[in-house]
Amino acid sequence: MDTHHDAGNNLNLRLRLQGITKQYPGCLANDRINLAIEPGEIHALLGENGAGKSTLMKIIYGVTKPDAGQVYWQGNPVTIKDPATARRMGIGMVFQHFSLFETLTVTENIALALGEDAGDLKALADKIRTVSQRYGMELNPERHIHSLSVGERQRVEIVRCLVQDIQLLILDEPTSVLTPQEVDTLFVTLRQLAEEGCSILFISHKLKEVQDLCHSATILRAGQVTGDCIPAEAGATNMARMMVGDDTPISTDYPKAEGNDIFLKVHGLSQVTDDPFGINLKNVDFEVRSGEILGVAGVAGNGQEELLAALSGETLEARAEEILFAGEPVGHLDPKQRRQRGLGFVPEERLGRGAVPEMSLKDNGLLTGFLQGLVSNGFINRQATSRFADKIIDDFNVKTPNQHTAAQSLSGGNLQKFIIGREILQNPKLLVAAHPTWGVDIGAATAIHEALIRLRDAGAAILVISEDIDELFLISDRLCAICNGEVSPSKPTQQTSIEEVGRWMTGIFDTEAPAAPQESV
Repeated sequence: MDTHHDAGNNLNLRLRLQGITKQYPGCLANDRINLAIEPGEIHALLGENGAGKSTLMKIIYGVTKPDAGQVYWQGNPVTIKDPATARRMGIGMVFQHFSLFETLTVTENIALALGEDAGDLKALADKIRTVSQRYGMELNPERHIHSLSVGERQRVEIVRCLVQDIQLLILDEPTSVLTPQEVDTLFVTLRQLAEEGCSILFISHKLKEVQDLCHSATILRAGQVTGDCIPAEAGATNMARMMVGDDTPISTDYPKAEGNDIFLKVHGLSQVTDDPFGINLKNVDFEVRSGEILGVAGVAGNGQEELLAALSGETLEARAEEILFAGEPVGHLDPKQRRQRGLGFVPEERLGRGAVPEMSLKDNGLLTGFLQGLVSNGFINRQATSRFADKIIDDFNVKTPNQHTAAQSLSGGNLQKFIIGREILQNPKLLVAAHPTWGVDIGAATAIHEALIRLRDAGAAILVISEDIDELFLISDRLCAICNGEVSPSKPTQQTSIEEVGRWMTGIFDTEAPAAPQESV
């Protein structure tokens, strides 16, 4: 779709951005961006991390002011001075990270978001019921947020927008927290909204979803529009190329492997959490063989954190024989003792857990790499530590001035490459990796996937926990899922399907149901 409309066509457009520019210190976030969305159009905004998508959305929603350029709404030039102004105009936004109060009801949360426009709570509750039923997103207005699933919480955020007179709905990575079945339901709702004339701006890194849902797409790279396309015609690979350029490798397909001897065996692992919002682990059983990747799917908040803490040794409540490394009971051992027996670990939270923000990359390398001859008789070998940090930076193409740079100054993708590189270069016998490419761009994700496959082919056992089901099908040799602290049986990736794994993610573990072979994902 041509986004360079002339003034004559401007009256037919819901939203038009012309020459939008936003400069931050040392970063031109948006550089003369043009964008146009028609009534009833589902328009994708694509780009790697740092391409300028978030800044542009915040400008449309009135969170950020542009330095130059003009926003046109329904054909008229406007200044959107804050989100309240945007909402009154008919612009709603659902952020990737929800802003809901756990101890309040659905109605109370929506009333807070609407402010003065909320009116009577009983009338609002009736409206929430009506609107949520009409769009196939049923909600009980009296439920407290803490009792809702992640998918239901997202419904609250969307319904909050729909109870207003919405004409443009902005969705930031809306499917990253949903099961495949919930994604299908969401898309039915979005198509219904579009048919009724609502415009939708859809930000996603899942290009197959964009291909299925969106009428048109605008691609950003380094703050500039690099192209427009019709996703169904362009296809996922071409859109990825427009996002990253021709020089960056893109994950395509990796041959599947069959593992050798069992390295990690988890048997009858049950744990009660003391976190009021945590999940108890219930009789967890699975195994990971040397030379294979086992993928664990699941929506956030289903026991992934508790399972990771049990495997890493951060919670020492497991009985010795509930976790075995190569037949040796290790459930009673602390993290250092497990590392000495071959464990590498990539936590879900990279800044704060995976790396100390204020410390240099060199010192962050030492944090888990100390067993690689970096410490002798209690003294740090500075030269060896420097060599180790430089090797991580070189081997994993970490973009950083040098090893003395603080971890917090790296982009998310580069820090993730450093953390994964630090673990892989220790040649672990078992690597446990949580969300290895969460929030990283296509180029970094490909580099991380290739590194995991190389480690697998060198004979390591690898466990990957991820909410990205496409990623799990791409790199895993076998798949299972976690739901409410229980882990499903596993199947070879080629013998299951996204639909079946989606059922496991909702707690339906019946593996007898026939599954179509997964050709390519």
